[in-house]
Amino acid sequence: MNRRTINTVIILGILSLLSVLGIQLFWIHKTTEAQLITVQIQEREDSLNLKQFSERAHIALRDVLEQLNTKDDISANLYGTVKQIRSNYFSVDIEEELHPYYLEQLLKREFDNQSLNQDFVYGIYDCYSDSIVFGNLIKYTKDSLYSVTNNDSVGKTSNQLKWKTDGHYFTVLFPNVSSSPIEVLKTDVSPWIYLFVILFLLFVFFLFTLNVILKQKRLSEVKTDFINNMTHELKTPISTIGLSSELLLRGNFKDDPERLHRYAEIIYKENKRLENQVERVLNVAKLDKEKLSLKKESCSIHDLILEAKDSFDLNQTDQGGEIELVLDAVKDTLMVDEVHITNVVYNLLDNAVKYCNQIPQIVVRTWNDSNGFNLSISDNGIGMKREDIKLIFDKFYRVPTGNLHDVKGFGLGLYYVKLIVEEHGGTIQVKSQIGKGTTFTIKLPLK
Repeated sequence: MNRRTINTVIILGILSLLSVLGIQLFWIHKTTEAQLITVQIQEREDSLNLKQFSERAHIALRDVLEQLNTKDDISANLYGTVKQIRSNYFSVDIEEELHPYYLEQLLKREFDNQSLNQDFVYGIYDCYSDSIVFGNLIKYTKDSLYSVTNNDSVGKTSNQLKWKTDGHYFTVLFPNVSSSPIEVLKTDVSPWIYLFVILFLLFVFFLFTLNVILKQKRLSEVKTDFINNMTHELKTPISTIGLSSELLLRGNFKDDPERLHRYAEIIYKENKRLENQVERVLNVAKLDKEKLSLKKESCSIHDLILEAKDSFDLNQTDQGGEIELVLDAVKDTLMVDEVHITNVVYNLLDNAVKYCNQIPQIVVRTWNDSNGFNLSISDNGIGMKREDIKLIFDKFYRVPTGNLHDVKGFGLGLYYVKLIVEEHGGTIQVKSQIGKGTTFTIKLPLK
């Protein structure tokens, strides 16, 4: 997948997100408008209903009061006696003798005449102590009007009740009537929350998809680079072997045994080189498929480092390079797999030499701390960029070498190093600067 395709995917993804956002905003706007219109209509209807209910309640209570009043000047006595405290709560002043049973019957009859059809609670209060002296809940049913709805005392007032005191007022409460006008319609969850959740999920999905695409692109590039490197690495010895074999077939070396021996030696060395390259690839593939089995035994890391230095002095640094050892660790004997740890040290030293465009100067240090044994290998090579450091332990990845085109390999060395170190319970860290060199630091537990 090329860069142009990825850019197209990103643009289409962004356009899709913007389209979803626009549609959601449009529908939320329309839904909000419809809700506001519904609320306004409902407010008007409820306001009108409350107003009609209040008027009918006033008429009913005034009629009740007229029937209770025994004085001649009725109009004067009734003025201001019926007060509406809330939309569902009324208070009526009276100076007459008040019988609860009689008051209840009047309330039932007048409420029925005004078609109020609501449960109500009435209470009789003492004006002097401002405390309730009698109260009852009357339930309304469509079939039997204000009659008893169950077997308890609700709705019952004895007509034998004797009460002849005056100086009272009574109140009436309609519990099923809203005590205030309707408020703005509220939903359990705001539609904006749904919008944010949907956009968040789409955004996460888009980022995840983009991340997968970029990883696949990088993996494709790494695999392509690996195939190219492997083709080059395998083609070179094969070509050399083929050319040497052809010369042996065509030539007559009876009089020149040294030349015959030289061609045979070339074939042998190139064959061993080819065998080692194939073996390295197969070993890494085997590590991926099977659980790595380590044969740990007590081993001195310093001894392994000295052996690796001797090997490099003979094979790698013959052009004048130098490996300096600073072995300060007091405790260097660990339980490790000797073969694998030796390969780790050898791989790091090999990289220090390969990725150097001048005379290699390598420093190997060891020291102990509270966390265990530490080993660092520093070089004066070409260094790495920050973005390369994050990828160098990935399988098949090779750091770009710029003008340094003679670096060979499959990009498996550091992948193997990290795998072995972690199997030993350790960690590996990298610090690098372009043009100044790189330092690998390995930490291994003492136990």
